[in-house]
Amino acid sequence: MEKLSKNALTLLVIGLVVLGVLGYGLSKYNTLVSQDEQVSTAWGNLQSQYQRRADLIPNLVNTVKGYAKHEQETLTQLVEARAKATQLTVDAADLTPEKLEQIQKAQGELSQALGRLLAIQENYPDLKANQNFLELQAQLEGTENRINESRRRYNTAVQDYNLEARRFPGNIVAGMFGFGRKAKFEAAPEAQNAPTVEF
Repeated sequence: MEKLSKNALTLLVIGLVVLGVLGYGLSKYNTLVSQDEQVSTAWGNLQSQYQRRADLIPNLVNTVKGYAKHEQETLTQLVEARAKATQLTVDAADLTPEKLEQIQKAQGELSQALGRLLAIQENYPDLKANQNFLELQAQLEGTENRINESRRRYNTAVQDYNLEARRFPGNIVAGMFGFGRKAKFEAAPEAQNAPTVEF
């Protein structure tokens, strides 16, 4: 009888250890799922800010057209950069460093084209005083701030996720269920050089 209770006690201890490991594994899995969703949400929010900027551009271009008819090259570059940036669509689940780099490059080209367009106002006093242009410019500046904040939030969500997926023993659960590392936004190499505007 005493031997049976030792066996029963051993089985009970083993069962409790197995339940503890399973419970911990489920908890880590659920944490990774939650953080993966936070990354997806942050990516979606960033995409919506990019879309907001793209939606403002046609209005800005039309306003400038009326005042700066011979600036057609700048306007064309902006429209082309907008088209290129809006054609790139990437799902947060498939966000590889290469795809993120493509998006950053397209959005960077769009930012540069916008900068050139906004610099045109210095040559056109009537444009500088145009209420529509000033309002659109303020909206674009606000959108750029929202984009930067969305990028920051995205990077924070990615950092939290990557830490959870790479730390032991979470890395075991991440590896078992295919939770791979996510890519962060990084500054483009040309961002270290001050932009130059020439007329």
